[in-house]
Amino acid sequence: MTTTFPDVTISTDRLVLRPFEEEDVTALAEMMNDEHVTAWTSVPHPYTYADAVTWATRTAHTERTEGRGIVFAVTEFLTQRLVGIVHLQDTDWRTRTTEVGYVTAPWARGEGYASESVRAVARWLFTDQRFERLELRTAADNTASQQVAQKTGCISEGVLRNACIVRTQNPDGSWADTRSDLIVWGLVPEDLDEDAEGYDDYGDGYGDGYSVGYADPRDDARDGYRIPPAQANGANGYAVFSDLN
Repeated sequence: MTTTFPDVTISTDRLVLRPFEEEDVTALAEMMNDEHVTAWTSVPHPYTYADAVTWATRTAHTERTEGRGIVFAVTEFLTQRLVGIVHLQDTDWRTRTTEVGYVTAPWARGEGYASESVRAVARWLFTDQRFERLELRTAADNTASQQVAQKTGCISEGVLRNACIVRTQNPDGSWADTRSDLIVWGLVPEDLDEDAEGYDDYGDGYGDGYSVGYADPRDDARDGYRIPPAQANGANGYAVFSDLN
């Protein structure tokens, strides 16, 4: 049984989803220090340049090589700017299920990039990788992330009460942990099939078409970034589970 995702690049009309590179570090650090990312994810705050280096050159790649999931750096096709992250995590290879998380850069919000990239990954996951379920979890008050789930085609399946920690900003600028419910969303192959024809919800005429490029295994130097399992959880192994569209 295959227990790791292949090293791939996924392209849509507007976006390229690829592995993280060291050149992404500066843009990554800026994106992850945004207040909405701080509020709805468990990333370190402040998010330092060193945090970004560790994620871009080690942790993101180890997710794939150790079989936990796969991380995509989402970039604009025309400008190559870093738009955000799509992260498949907590993958169960026996049941062919996994959970998706995403973050979008502040400057790129409102363009439909999050739903476009998640939908492209979902179609690749179901078609090429023969997975049967994609799960998404959003904090109860994160309405923007819930809109992404709906645009992607996910179905709301229930609520996990008091299941996560989010952060709220105090008047003095500091952040405090607050407990929140989680809304569970599910996506299965037939959910995408139902509206495969004529889907155009991204504002720029993007449909379901995408292309996938596979890396030559001989060039997979990213295995050199492996870190021992005992260190993995301490190397920015945070869950990226929600953000604005």
